[in-house]
Amino acid sequence: MRTIFTTGQVAKICKVAPRTVSKWFDSGRLRGYRIPGSQDRRIPREHLIRFLKEHGMPLGELEDEAMGKVLLVGADAPVRNSLTDMMGENDFKIESAASGFEAGIQAESLHPDCVVVDFTMGRNEALMIAQNLKRNNEYTETVLIGLLSDEDSQSGFDRTLFNETFRKPFDAALLAERIRTLVGRKKQIA
Repeated sequence: MRTIFTTGQVAKICKVAPRTVSKWFDSGRLRGYRIPGSQDRRIPREHLIRFLKEHGMPLGELEDEAMGKVLLVGADAPVRNSLTDMMGENDFKIESAASGFEAGIQAESLHPDCVVVDFTMGRNEALMIAQNLKRNNEYTETVLIGLLSDEDSQSGFDRTLFNETFRKPFDAALLAERIRTLVGRKKQIA
């Protein structure tokens, strides 16, 4: 994953001439720095992503890096809808799965940054999904959040499987903000 771009690389991503990128840089609209002792400009990834979003430009090849990907497992329609509304479609791609099997297939194709497991699907299945994700080396950095019912909150299980747990009913805005913070920390997106 590239973290610093030249004006030529930015020009390719934006589908403009390198001179246009230089003008954006020189006017202060696109932030970056100059290489000491030369006129060469460098643009850090996070500044480029911010610039593209601010100007409504397509992220192109940066889209996978820039967008947070969330997989909701076993979540009912009201939870899915409120989370989708709170997260925003420009910053997060949200997919859902109804079962553990479907979650495995979705995780393979989506490579989520965050998996939210709703315990209403069944405690054993929810814990099995969490354990399988933690065991797989591809998902060691994936943020895992559990949505617990009252019975699940009372009973003992290994909470270290999850980065966070929320007890139902919960504030969807708080959950959305927590996902945004944890995924943002992981991806370093603003």
